[in-house]
Amino acid sequence: MSYAIIRNENYKIGQLSYIYRHNERKNTNYSNKDINKNSKIKNYSIKSINTSYQKAFNILKEKYNLKGQIKKVSNVMCELIITSDKDFFEKIGPEETKRYFQTAYKFVAGYQNLGEEFIVSAKVHNDESTPHMHLTFVPVVHTKDKNGNEINKIACSEYWKGKDSYKRLQDNFYAYITKAGFDLERGNTKENTHIPIETLKKITNYENIKYEIENNEKTDSLDITKNELETKNLSLVVAQNKALIEYNKKLKINLAKTYTAIQKVATLQTENTNLRQENNELTQENINLREENSKLKSYIQHTFEVVKALFDFPIDRLKRLVDNFVKSLNCK
Repeated sequence: MSYAIIRNENYKIGQLSYIYRHNERKNTNYSNKDINKNSKIKNYSIKSINTSYQKAFNILKEKYNLKGQIKKVSNVMCELIITSDKDFFEKIGPEETKRYFQTAYKFVAGYQNLGEEFIVSAKVHNDESTPHMHLTFVPVVHTKDKNGNEINKIACSEYWKGKDSYKRLQDNFYAYITKAGFDLERGNTKENTHIPIETLKKITNYENIKYEIENNEKTDSLDITKNELETKNLSLVVAQNKALIEYNKKLKINLAKTYTAIQKVATLQTENTNLRQENNELTQENINLREENSKLKSYIQHTFEVVKALFDFPIDRLKRLVDNFVKSLNCK
């Protein structure tokens, strides 16, 4: 018996180019040695794309006026890996294999009322050991805003809301695919068990799948779901941002105080410069006065000598007369 396998991965805006190049086979070399480049022609699209995933995301966001805050840490696109094992596909043949992936595509388009328009690409790879489909879509939820208006919102955490979100996905996929006539087994019923992508690509038979599921069941108790981990990381980023905001506020206050102190110092320096200039001017003025005083003294001395020579008048007596005259003027 074979399993119906569907597995989800969430991606941020900066990761879209990597999955685009892998899914659409845009790379030259691949680390996965199971990829046979010569079989690339056997790959086909259930829904094709003629641009990159990031450009397609931007087009959808604008075209349908998608709401939601998009940050670097936001998951903006989901990728479903849909497959079974090699024996199953060999048993049903190429035509039924294609119908299997077409049926899976219709399931995703209607799941949680997503809408086919929000499926970006659905690429079937036949160039590896086991056929599988990479289906990428924008996780849009149809809800209402605060005013009661209906809106389309990009919200990965809401699309995969609840710890049992992946279990519900697997339950619904199993019911849908078996109703379409494919004889498959449900597999593990625990919502947080996912077989790694590289392991999925190498699955060849029922026993290998059973081993992977049983092995994962043993470690379920130690696992943290992807949504829980992303929530913790987001909370950590928010806390770090708050701490940075508080630090910036304190830094601005300290800078303002420092700037005020610098302004005061600059003012004091300017005043000091002005005082020095005034002092220099007074010093020079004092020098000039001293020179003038010296010249006057010399002039008066020569005057006394001329008076003495002309009138044969004693210099000492003349000085006394002059001093008395000056004193009388000051008294008045």
